Amino acid sequence: MSGGAPKTFQVPEELAGKRADAVVAGICGVSRTEAAGWIAEGRVTWAQYRTQGRFAGVPVKKSEKLAEGAAVAVDEPEPVDPAEMKVEAVQDMTLLYEDADMVAVDKPVGVAAHPSPGWHGPTVIGGLLASGVEIATSGAQERRGIVHRLDVGTSGVMVVAKTEQAYSVLKNAFRDRLPVKTYHALVQGLPDPHQGTIDAPIGRHPGHDWRFAVVEGGREARTHYRLIQAYGRASLMDISLETGRTHQIRVHFSALGHPCAGDLTYGADPNLASDLGLTRQWLHAYELSIDHPVTAEQMSFRADYPADLTEAIKILEPGGPQ
Repeated sequence: MSGGAPKTFQVPEELAGKRADAVVAGICGVSRTEAAGWIAEGRVTWAQYRTQGRFAGVPVKKSEKLAEGAAVAVDEPEPVDPAEMKVEAVQDMTLLYEDADMVAVDKPVGVAAHPSPGWHGPTVIGGLLASGVEIATSGAQERRGIVHRLDVGTSGVMVVAKTEQAYSVLKNAFRDRLPVKTYHALVQGLPDPHQGTIDAPIGRHPGHDWRFAVVEGGREARTHYRLIQAYGRASLMDISLETGRTHQIRVHFSALGHPCAGDLTYGADPNLASDLGLTRQWLHAYELSIDHPVTAEQMSFRADYPADLTEAIKILEPGGPQ
């Protein structure tokens, strides 16, 4: 579905030499992930007969570096119409807290924060609306009320704004890195030292557009961790984020040689994943501490491990099922 006639742009000087996904993101004002999705769907094409040796109408590859003045056509998808938003109850999504200004939920695995092009599954927004929860209308229509996100494959605590004031205050708080976000992750092996900080920049993986990696020139990223329990083949870690890069925990622990158990995207052992019954990364947003957006009261929300993560721990414990 198109948002109208494709728009033609010429690459400006400040974006010259950058990858196509970065250029489209910069020109259209969207995230690089969203721009990469448009490119994958064939929505970005060359707009001139032989721009950079390509023919008009031929899709641009997201890894291509675009020269200054190169012309591309972008067929932006229509934004999600709130009237067409998939509003349905989300199984196992628990309401942890609610007042007139905000709501905290325990997001299950397999649920996105909000609708997006190409995602047709359940969302936190759709589940809340189906439950009769009012949500702020600030932000993009399909992302209203969302002040931070968790990956589809990560479970745990999320907060959503119910009023415009709460949205503004919470959005700014997350931007300024004020909330304390605590994750628990089961990682392969035993990190040494058992407590420390991973300070390594993160950017797009040079060989895999859909992955991230520790790369020179990437965005600053710092992850603090400490050991909770060692189980031999894997270790349970308590993790707090100083920054919030996409896939930050997964990328940092993979770079250490200790990927999250079950995270096949970032190098986890498929045999261990099978032994533990994992079909996703063992990563859980365990606790979130914030100041209330209206009263400024210090608040903390905690989500217990879901069944699949609990079962994996039981298998690792001495005398557990084999």
